[in-house]
This record gives sequence, C-alpha cells and structure tokens, in this order.
Amino acid sequence: MILNNKYIEIDRTKRFGKPIIKGTRISVYDILIWLSNGMSRAEIIADFPELTVEQINASLAFIANKEKQHLYA
Repeated sequence: MILNNKYIEIDRTKRFGKPIIKGTRISVYDILIWLSNGMSRAEIIADFPELTVEQINASLAFIANKEKQHLYA
C-alpha cells in the first residue's frame, strides 16, 4: 500500500502491515491506546524518546482521516 504521509507508513513486513511511525515499530494503534488510557504526549515521549509531538499528532490525523472516509448508513 502506498501512503503519502510524512510520518506514517504501511509496510507489510513491519507489524503485519499496520500503520506505523516511520523509522520505528510503533503503530498508530499503540499511540491511540496510550492517549486513550490517559497518557499525555509528554509522557509518551518520555517513554519513547524517538517519538515527537508531530508524529503523535500525525497519528491522530491519520485516524481522523480514515474515520472521515468511512460511510455510515
């Protein structure tokens, strides 16, 4: 799958093709779970210093865009 995103990539050889942060094995799903469990962006970055605020925000934007494309009956 080709994805034109500065921070997110989908590679079938990494994390079973789940969207991940480029250059890491951290998935968009991981970031969403951490945020939904109450972690702040600063706490996530403290635990995973390879991440940036921009990458976390890109994960949220990626999911928001997928939700926008979803059709509801």
